[in-house]
Amino acid sequence: MYWCKIARTEKEFAEIAKLNYETFVEEIPQHAPDPNGVRVDPFHNENQYIIVLKEQELVGMIAIRDQRPFSLDKKLGPVENLLSQDALTGKLCEIRLLAVRKEHRNGRVFFMLTGALSDYAYKKGYSAAVISGTVRELKLYDQMGFEAFAEPVGSDDAQFIPMVLTRARYEQSVAARLKQKTYSFFPGPVQLTNDIRAALLQEPISHRSYDFSISLKRVQNRLLKMSEAKYVHVLTGSGTLANEAMVGQISRLSGKGLILTNGAFGERLHAQADRWNLEYDLLSYEWGEPFNEAQMNEKLESNKYEWLLMAHGETSTGMLNNLQLIQQLCRKFQVKLCVDCVSSFGSLPFSLADVYLATGVSGKAIGTMSGIAVVFSNHVIDVDKNLPSYLDLGLYANGNIPFTYSSQLFKSFEQALHAYENDERYTLLQSRYEQLLAAENEEEMSFLTTEGYPMIVTLKGNEDDQYMAEDAALSGFELHYKSAYLAERGWVQLSIIQPDFEKAWTKFRKWHLIYKDYQKKQQHIHS
Repeated sequence: MYWCKIARTEKEFAEIAKLNYETFVEEIPQHAPDPNGVRVDPFHNENQYIIVLKEQELVGMIAIRDQRPFSLDKKLGPVENLLSQDALTGKLCEIRLLAVRKEHRNGRVFFMLTGALSDYAYKKGYSAAVISGTVRELKLYDQMGFEAFAEPVGSDDAQFIPMVLTRARYEQSVAARLKQKTYSFFPGPVQLTNDIRAALLQEPISHRSYDFSISLKRVQNRLLKMSEAKYVHVLTGSGTLANEAMVGQISRLSGKGLILTNGAFGERLHAQADRWNLEYDLLSYEWGEPFNEAQMNEKLESNKYEWLLMAHGETSTGMLNNLQLIQQLCRKFQVKLCVDCVSSFGSLPFSLADVYLATGVSGKAIGTMSGIAVVFSNHVIDVDKNLPSYLDLGLYANGNIPFTYSSQLFKSFEQALHAYENDERYTLLQSRYEQLLAAENEEEMSFLTTEGYPMIVTLKGNEDDQYMAEDAALSGFELHYKSAYLAERGWVQLSIIQPDFEKAWTKFRKWHLIYKDYQKKQQHIHS
């Protein structure tokens, strides 16, 4: 198995120096021989190296550098003077030391390096990369997407052509067509299945039409059946909008509330409550720590609260908070329970029959595009002219259509909800989750919480996990780690909601085992 990563260890740098010597001293006589058989690049401390490995062996490399002057600047003057405008829309970088061991020059490794370079450059904001390409491999450079922009430089024995690679050129290249598939473990946006995509491509119809009202009614009926709530209000917007509408309803209550937090989305509810100037007490726990029953019981017993606000599925940690326990406590103390179920609704079956308000969304576990916000209730909600009209759930009651909706988005939502007939979607997500748990049981990886749910898991690792996520991206696996709340903690997440999860997981699990073994050997050598 070939795979890519960023070089970071002294062992990797030593292998790079050997390959540098083999390629640019012994094969291409660009530099004088050295009895040590290694060549450290003069820009080594400025280079970022992407390497390709076959299992545990380094077989290819490329160096990326963006500090000026480039080596080509010294030969040609500022390269900007020779490049087309499409290459100058962002920062420039220089590629150096493109090399692959002879026994692995089958095109695949070169194309992997180019694909990894393209992804890396795109994420870093580079608009183009320049390189001195050896005249011996002009056909290969063309297949990789490079284009000459100046006359050859160098000696007769080591001639090089100044070349440039832009994003547009790469996307039209042979290398791009043969690029390895990228698999997403993001919690959104969700890649669309063919039937859901087909629904989005239908001709739009008026949201005032009879056909749309029937579609809306079918969606509402399915949501009510899934939730066991009495009423559902469907808005155009994100999960944040759904929560905003829920908090707006809480603002109509006269009594004080209690807010529970143990992650980023509980804290987001807390911040929204502050924006509405709600009166509340806060019971805050460490991220990933379960709510304490005895502490909550004492708090509810010693205070007169009218409402309680919490997140059910806490996406930031992968924890499923104990909704049944909270419902029991709220019944005991006659407190109105308001729950953010944006990430949990559709991931597993549960009842909202005992809540005052709860929220959901069309994206996430349900599997279509985001853009439809859902608020459930078990009481009739009246119009309140003190609320912003868009957030006034009373306007949406009884199947009313107060504002513009996208008929295609509703059709895709309706199509996605078909997957819950006979609980098929629940069964699918649970089976995927069990595959992750099996990997944890076999000690391939460990999760932050044991109280998870079939939507997303947070890896419980070390400070190098984000390096792992960066390297996984270069090998075609997009993990969730760039959200601010994850980056601050060095956490990495895997979501199971993408349609091609089974294939993605099989490939990622194999890659992850090789990666772990490689890292252990690197650490052993380093120590």
